[in-house]
Amino acid sequence: MFARFIEFVTNHYVLVSSFAAVLLYFLYTESRRSGPTLSCNELTAKVNSGDAVVLDVRSNKEFGAGHIASSIHIPLEKVKERITELEKYKDKLVIVVCASGISAGSACTALQKAGFKTARLQSGINGWNSQNLPTVKK
Repeated sequence: MFARFIEFVTNHYVLVSSFAAVLLYFLYTESRRSGPTLSCNELTAKVNSGDAVVLDVRSNKEFGAGHIASSIHIPLEKVKERITELEKYKDKLVIVVCASGISAGSACTALQKAGFKTARLQSGINGWNSQNLPTVKK
């Protein structure tokens, strides 16, 4: 199977190169469009200074298993319909947290369209937990 893949790549290197370039461009533009990423330390500093709030977009079950203290919980699929609940935070940076840092991008995009400043937690709650940072259980 792997030998056939190598054969395909060598026979169609222009096609494969073009696909790789388009994929990389898509990933780059998608990450830029959804806002910057913050490390756990940057998140902590911004929240502690009062400049930011944390929005957790994971499912109810995931949120209940452990979340960053004082985070607001709105599941990803409900962000657009519940965006008015966040209006009082328009003057602050909304740091969106998901499981791994990937699905937070779509929430950031929706929030930006509504006039919010956003950022994503790099590596999501998984990165937070890997650094043994504290979480609160519901």
